[in-house]
Amino acid sequence: MAPPGTSSAGAASRDENEAFLLAGLRRGEAAAFERLVRDTTPRLLAIARRMLPNEDDALDAVQEGYLAAFKGLPSFDGNSRLSTWLHRIVVNACLMKLRSRRRRPERSIEDILPKFKEDGHSWEPGSAWRNPSESLEQAELSAKILEAIDELPENYRIVLVLRDIQGLDTAETGVIVGLSENAVKTRLHRARQALRELVDGRALGKDGGND
Repeated sequence: MAPPGTSSAGAASRDENEAFLLAGLRRGEAAAFERLVRDTTPRLLAIARRMLPNEDDALDAVQEGYLAAFKGLPSFDGNSRLSTWLHRIVVNACLMKLRSRRRRPERSIEDILPKFKEDGHSWEPGSAWRNPSESLEQAELSAKILEAIDELPENYRIVLVLRDIQGLDTAETGVIVGLSENAVKTRLHRARQALRELVDGRALGKDGGND
């Protein structure tokens, strides 16, 4: 067990380091910019790759995010962590690319979720969440899950990626996407439901509604 106060001391140290880094960034110090890029690129690029299927687009989104952040430093108020602010900027850059390159109409979340009668029962028999060893090899299932994630509406996909793939907590996800914690929880729940419907459809050999 960690000694009392260790957690708060660690948080204080991180805050102090971030304040030092931010001061260097605002002074235009090359070393501060290099450190920021080195420390944050892996996670930012991981998020961009999950949101954008094309590697070049993901790299461009991260680069555009850094450029926007550097230009926006004077307006950064410090109310959130610097890394959280950067996440939000890169997510927005990814969204702009998705919107500009979308070639087919986005499906509504209501079209994906199962339909229910007034008494709460489903109109269609639901399929169980299958054991991969029974119906699909693990690699095939993983591929189908990633395909299904790409098919989710973007505002649901982002929350799912940030929470379930990147492992951010509810509060930090809310800051990045501009939602309350309750709204994040609701959107995440619906995204997981929709993802399950899409993956189950692929496991049954259906095409999820697309040609």
